[in-house]
Amino acid sequence: MSDIFLRCCMALQSLQSSERGQDLVEYSLLICLVALGSIAGVRHVATAVTAVFSNVSSSLA
Repeated sequence: MSDIFLRCCMALQSLQSSERGQDLVEYSLLICLVALGSIAGVRHVATAVTAVFSNVSSSLA
């Protein structure tokens, strides 16, 4: 069990000193930002669509 822990610690240390994953992290953050913006936009559109259907429903009733 301690061998696995030691290997994990060594892997984490090598990742910390390496800059190979920097682009991946930046792209991941950018994708998260786009996803959050999309969620906010969809909520706004959903609210507008609900209002339109409510108006149509009340007009028909």
